[in-house]
Amino acid sequence: MRFVIGARTDVGRVREGNEDSYVVQEPLFAVADGMGGHQGGEVASSLALEALLNATDGAALAQAVQDANRAVFERAGRDPALAGMGTTLTAFLADGETLRLAHVGDSRAYLLRDTELQRITTDHTVVEGLVEKGELTPHEASIHPQRSILTRAIGVEGEVLVDQASIQVRPGDRLLLCSDGLTGMVEDEHIHRILQEQQDPQAAADTLVEAANEAGGQDNVTAVVIDVVDQQAAPAETPAAPAPRPTERFAVKGGRRRWPWRVLVWIVAVLVVLGGGLFAAKRLFVDRQWFVGVSEGNVALYRGIPAEPLGFDLTSLVEETQIPADAATQLAEYRDLEEGITAESEEEARSIIAQIQADVDAQQPAGTP
Repeated sequence: MRFVIGARTDVGRVREGNEDSYVVQEPLFAVADGMGGHQGGEVASSLALEALLNATDGAALAQAVQDANRAVFERAGRDPALAGMGTTLTAFLADGETLRLAHVGDSRAYLLRDTELQRITTDHTVVEGLVEKGELTPHEASIHPQRSILTRAIGVEGEVLVDQASIQVRPGDRLLLCSDGLTGMVEDEHIHRILQEQQDPQAAADTLVEAANEAGGQDNVTAVVIDVVDQQAAPAETPAAPAPRPTERFAVKGGRRRWPWRVLVWIVAVLVVLGGGLFAAKRLFVDRQWFVGVSEGNVALYRGIPAEPLGFDLTSLVEETQIPADAATQLAEYRDLEEGITAESEEEARSIIAQIQADVDAQQPAGTP
């Protein structure tokens, strides 16, 4: 049994950049829809897919998804510019005649078999939960203004619950992986019709994306169409299988963004001014934050937030190390050190410092003191 693939991603007609990524590298097929604003969506979706590339079976896929979650979560914690980023992730891993499925978020997977189209994933959204409770109809959910608010995503928390399933496929099956830029613009009936009418999988993927754009193209859109064919059938030409494909991405998906540090800091500052509660605000919020920055030219541990909104100093130096900041910022991973690398706890901040020390030491020539 083998697969013939068609894939396409597009920025759409409204967004300034594309936060979607996909991978088609048999036996792995996956779509990720990033969120987090400037750079964040790009980094999140690409990191997630990169973590999947070494998966070889169902158990490895499940672990790879957890690795992806950790990679995105930890990267967001180290880089203030990426705070709050996350991504959906829907992936198939072929294992003989079985496709292993892993799914988080509201990208979707469909199976077209014997002219019947079946959605084989559940959206992890607020409105999907209301549909399951009988409080909304599927049609009402499809047009609900909060339909894109996720209840699960890769990289938002330290751990994530992953939907998993196994699908026995057979020649003649057609599968679709897509971001919600398609399903948010094109009804399932229309998707069904396109998948039936377009025999070539690349033509099907192209037509699906074009249909989303013709309907308004309100979001980035990605479609990966997978045809299951008999191993003995004559091979057909397929498009080159790309690695995870990041593009320039700047848009924020409505309703999904967590507050970035800079916005949150200004909110705290405004509350302080309005309420006159500087001490209380500092104790309740600021003193619980940690970051790694620079003091007197060395890497240092700070409590607080690396910003001074409205002139308020929200930081306090806890410890200055002997690690030269210049040596650290020469490494791409720590280029934003002077702006502060945020952490969720003192332990995590000290772990970041230990990693900086190890990385700086690794760059020193042998024999250098």
